[in-house]
Amino acid sequence: MGGAGPRISVRFRPSGGPMIIAIANQKGGVGKTTTAINLAAALAQKGFRTLLVDLDPQANATLSYVDLEAIGQSMFDVLVDPEVSLESILLDCKVENLRVAPARLALAKVEPALAGQLDAHFKLKDKLEPVRDQLDFVVIDTPPTLGMLTVNAMVAATHLLVPIQSSYYALEGTDDLLETYERIRLRANPDLQFLGVLVTIYDRRTILARDIERQIEEVFKDKVFRTRISKNVRLEEAPAYKEPIFSFAPSSRGAEEYYRLSEEVLERVD
Repeated sequence: MGGAGPRISVRFRPSGGPMIIAIANQKGGVGKTTTAINLAAALAQKGFRTLLVDLDPQANATLSYVDLEAIGQSMFDVLVDPEVSLESILLDCKVENLRVAPARLALAKVEPALAGQLDAHFKLKDKLEPVRDQLDFVVIDTPPTLGMLTVNAMVAATHLLVPIQSSYYALEGTDDLLETYERIRLRANPDLQFLGVLVTIYDRRTILARDIERQIEEVFKDKVFRTRISKNVRLEEAPAYKEPIFSFAPSSRGAEEYYRLSEEVLERVD
């Protein structure tokens, strides 16, 4: 790939509002946050005005780009307080064109805080409305559950991206996720599209990984992205330096693969 890293180019600008990509899987450890932070960075570096929304109480996506001390109000305040706007909490980071809507551990309290509210599942969608004209892409990182936060992400989204690790239990729980997706499309968000399945933490050297890859392709067929995200220590190291893989290790396999994923995403949403 060469020391200069992936080629960055602008392909199009979405019309009719931003493309909002919810990255979801109720299984933990499948690369949701790694995918969210690097897909958002790739889109931003292509010139798209991009927002990374962290809906995971662990706040790993947030801390991949900003210091804890920089966080004041968070997505918890946005979702539970009608007076707090999304725009008021946004933070800049090292990546040009990318802003972060930060999370805090308090997000774990969202479900009881919104219990009984008829519009609870529409909170994120409503709060995104005033900033739609300022954005081309929104990438939402979700927690490893199918609770209130993940449902809010899917109700607000235009597209759903599902990372699946190439491990023995890869497909476990995907039926529940797809059932939730269909229920949301049926009533709350009929425009939600299934963007695709991304095979992550892939070790092409093992027979098991290749077998699981075939199983995933049999289930999801052409919805599986061509790009595979390999096991890569550089991807794990980059967040500690508050950088995306493209600046931290531009010649790494991880940078090449997430660049290719961003190209596929643009093909599918164009």
